Amino acid sequence: MAQLEGYYFSAALSCTFLVSCLLFSAFSRALREPYMDEIFHLPQAQRYCEGHFSLSQWDPMITTLPGLYLVSVGVVKPAIWIFGWSEHVVCSIGMLRFVNLLFSVGNFYLLYLLFRKVQPRNKEYF
Repeated sequence: MAQLEGYYFSAALSCTFLVSCLLFSAFSRALREPYMDEIFHLPQAQRYCEGHFSLSQWDPMITTLPGLYLVSVGVVKPAIWIFGWSEHVVCSIGMLRFVNLLFSVGNFYLLYLLFRKVQPRNKEYF
């Protein structure tokens, strides 16, 4: 049964990733310019991507911590070295939005672990 659970989880994670990719693609095609609060967050993330981490570069309209920007730089910046992409491509709206897609898959896994912790399996039913 434990092996089946692994297959089910892999299938659910794959389906979640596929649906997320399809939604990401649809939104990216429809929304080429920043929308909602991306007007503030995108320029800030791009400054971090360019290596400008000083407080003088911080937008005072942003009230969140810079953790997502730092993680985004840590995820997309290595693509310059690995794939040979330009900094313009790596720090684009699409790539920075893609980081959120990766976070959604990570959240799915964390929810699965949390569910397993809260609802331990009962061996007598299997």
